[in-house]
Amino acid sequence: MNWANFTTFSRVAMIPLIVALYHSGMEWAHLLAAVLFSVASLTDWLDGYLARKLKLTSPFGAFIDPVADKLLVVTILIMLVTVHPVIFIAAMIIIGREILVSALREWMAGRGERKAVAVAFSGKLKTTVQMLAIIVLLMASSTLPVLILQAGYVLIYLAALLSITSMIQYFASAWPVLFPKR
Repeated sequence: MNWANFTTFSRVAMIPLIVALYHSGMEWAHLLAAVLFSVASLTDWLDGYLARKLKLTSPFGAFIDPVADKLLVVTILIMLVTVHPVIFIAAMIIIGREILVSALREWMAGRGERKAVAVAFSGKLKTTVQMLAIIVLLMASSTLPVLILQAGYVLIYLAALLSITSMIQYFASAWPVLFPKR
């Protein structure tokens, strides 16, 4: 196992720690869970950097990195929905988009057209807003101003809107391969 893949697997290993910490009842549990989620989110950038810088790219790494991202986001979103039911619709949009775009990428890769659905700026923007929203929602607690919780709600719904927008962009890029002219 190389350093890039180790970093990816560390992101997966942090998931149960974030969940356990969040529900631990410790005084600073929510803030610490948000910090740990932030670290896990940063490993997404770090594993890509290490893979490119140290020339450690591999087909397995390219496969497992997005899987680790989805596991992290989906698990934490589901956990947050149990605490903040008002984010249910946003969470389902985000999770649904992740499944659809992952399936599209897999299908396109099987046809040798992976580049047609390469990560676009809209996807990166969605990911950034989504991660910020999750961090804010993890931090929110009864000891912090309600404005923080409200900011988390606004950000998660903005992330859901960006999820739809980026998904449309990916499917539009794939359209000629999905439905070739005859």
